[in-house]
Amino acid sequence: MNKRPQKSKQTATKGNIRIIAGKHRGRKLPVILAEGLRPTTDRVKETVFNWLMPYIQQSVCLDCFAGSGSLGFEALSRGAEQITLLELNKAAANQLRQNQQLLKAENMQIVHTDSLSYLRDLQALHKKGDKPLFDLVFLDPPFHKQLAEQAAILLNAGCLADNAIIYVETEQNSSQQLPANWQLLKEKNAGQVSYRLYRYHPE
Repeated sequence: MNKRPQKSKQTATKGNIRIIAGKHRGRKLPVILAEGLRPTTDRVKETVFNWLMPYIQQSVCLDCFAGSGSLGFEALSRGAEQITLLELNKAAANQLRQNQQLLKAENMQIVHTDSLSYLRDLQALHKKGDKPLFDLVFLDPPFHKQLAEQAAILLNAGCLADNAIIYVETEQNSSQQLPANWQLLKEKNAGQVSYRLYRYHPE
């Protein structure tokens, strides 16, 4: 009698994501289902990575709000040279590390941190002359917290390589403002989600 609810609870907190293409095509990875974590759907992910096809190979990637790692692991599978995943939720970050080990992904770094704090630290390094620049960034934060706008401002101040590509996913009809020097390349809506691709141009 005591074991059944416990088993049900474990089932409710686990799910999986599927890598669509590349080196790890078809691989399913377990994920933690927690509040605020929204794995990008396969339908949206397929569209996004069709957009990103010219940019992924040998890219240095940053996934600012990694969550399930759906975008980060897909980029890894498709040939990103180096990728850093940021995740605040401790259980989700631990799961990301476990999945990294499953894939033997030595060119991936998992950082359990607040993404905005991490980006502020990058700014400080940039000012000292050490330039940690990314040329592909995923910006898919929890909805309704204005995090995309806040992260974009920080990214725009010393974290991006010239002509970097930024993927942004927000709730539809979001009032968040992105930097004026980000050129919109692609845009699409699916359900309650708006997803866009930008190119960064230095101010």
